This record gives sequence, C-alpha cells and structure tokens, in this order.
Amino acid sequence: MEKIQLTVETLDAPVRADRYIAEHTDISRSRLKGECTLKVNGKDAKLSKNVWKGDVINLEIAEIKGPEDIEPQKMDLDIIYEDDNVIVLNKEQGMVVHPAAGNFQGTLVNGLLDYVSGIEEEFDDDTVRPGIVHRLDKDTSGVIIIAKNPQTHEFLSRQFRDKVTRKTYIAIVRGRLPKKHDIIDTYLARDRQNRKKFTVPSGPKGKQAITEYQVEKEFGNYTFLNLYPHTGRTHQLRVHMQHLNAPILGDPIYSRSDSRFPDATLMLHAASLEIFIPGVETKMMFCAPMPQRFKEVLEALSGGVAK
Repeated sequence: MEKIQLTVETLDAPVRADRYIAEHTDISRSRLKGECTLKVNGKDAKLSKNVWKGDVINLEIAEIKGPEDIEPQKMDLDIIYEDDNVIVLNKEQGMVVHPAAGNFQGTLVNGLLDYVSGIEEEFDDDTVRPGIVHRLDKDTSGVIIIAKNPQTHEFLSRQFRDKVTRKTYIAIVRGRLPKKHDIIDTYLARDRQNRKKFTVPSGPKGKQAITEYQVEKEFGNYTFLNLYPHTGRTHQLRVHMQHLNAPILGDPIYSRSDSRFPDATLMLHAASLEIFIPGVETKMMFCAPMPQRFKEVLEALSGGVAK
C-alpha cells in the first residue's frame, strides 16, 4: 500500500477530500475509487467528506500493478556506465520509462528485464518499476540511473530525497528569459481543466517547485540554456519555462507549433547527473551527449555547425 499524508493549506471554501487529493498529488480521482483507506484528522472518512484549512489527510491506497508478468524485450540500450550495482543509460526520446495502464510494451523496464540478469527476482515486490529510482518524461532524453538491487535503490533514492544529487538539463526555448541567471520558486498544481497538465497557481497551492537556469546563448527570439532542478516535480521544467513566457521548443503540451521549426520535438535533454554510487567515495558525474535534434536546431539558429 502507498501511504500519503497531506495537511490542507489555505482554501477559499471547503472542498471534497478526493478533489483536494487529486489536485495536490499525482493520484487521480478515478484511482481513488479503487482500494484505499482515508482518515481526516485521525478519523475514518469518506472521499466525499469536505476538508478545510489545517485538516490532516492520511491516505492508504493500493499500488498500481500491471500484468502479473511484464515481458522482457530485447532493446538497443545506450549504456553510459555499468557495474554490479547500477546501470546508467542515455534514454532516447520517445521511450516510456515504466509500464502503465495500456502501455506494457516497449518501455525501459521491458528492456531492463531482458538486459539485467536477475533484476526481476531482486525486485519481486515491484513488478512494474524494478530498479527505477527516478524518471524522465517520454519526450525527454538523457541520463537516467537504475539500481540493480533493493539496497542500491534505497542508497540512490535517499540522495534524491535529500537533494544530494545535481541534475543539469539543456533546453531550447521560444522566447527570452527575463535574466541571464535566476532561480524560479513557485508552487505547481494540476490544471483543473486538463489533468495531463500542471500549472503555476496564484497562491501557495500544490507542491513547491524550484528551478535554477543559466542562459548560454540567445538567437533572436530563441534561447539555449541550462536548467538545474532543485526539486523533482512532474513537468516542472516545462511548466516553469512556460510560466516565464518562454516555452520549450517542440513541447506538445505547454507550447504551440513553431512556424520556423514546425517538426521540432521536445527540446529538453538531461545532460548530466552527479550522484554517489555504492563503493565509490567521491560523487560521480554521468553525461549524455547533445542529441542530434539539438545540433540541427542550433545550427539553423546560428548559421553554422553547432558543437
């Protein structure tokens, strides 16, 4: 069972518990209709109960499980580093990290089950996400680290929770940033009209999200920059760039088709990850080279060859 605790923050009026949970977590209201137990201020409650500022919500909900057996699939994985405990990959754009409803083939997990001998047995209590420590959106490419055993999984996960890791992304956005370097500190919440999207709310609703950015080069109304997420919220970098009126080029959710680059796909790439791995005393940096799609756009913008 997955356990979640929320303290209700400022509200203009009471709202149903299931609605508040859906707007402040990644759990949909449809999933809440499954196996779950809800307590408000320590007392059993129905999902329809209204909650108010200061209420403490405790939820236990069944983990999402896929088919009993997710099939291994032979894939051409781009391996950056591997040892007995971890495997670091350069995830290609378009690959889903782990299976979900209606999508149990062609994911990174399918490839790992084929490539990493015994990983299924090591994580027999998690048939959907064996070894997955963090994730990248389907349309985001770049560095991702996988644990080969539960001990390593906890070792790596703790660093993400404690913000010991440092991740660097590169992006090309449509527009110019207000400063060459800045830190964006906002809240993120699900968009009430479109649950596939997140938005920056007007007040302290949802979860805090912090992104640092550094402009590398400007090309008229396009900007090439580095992004350093200090938190790891879903769609964080994409929403923050849109919030600054500089959506990421090729973003199918938070941007619109670009007249100059109508065929551009999401220009967001996890370029490096700094993290400790078991058995190594110093923090290691793993890097994924700039993808060809970036080189082509930068070449077009600069009139020369992008290096």
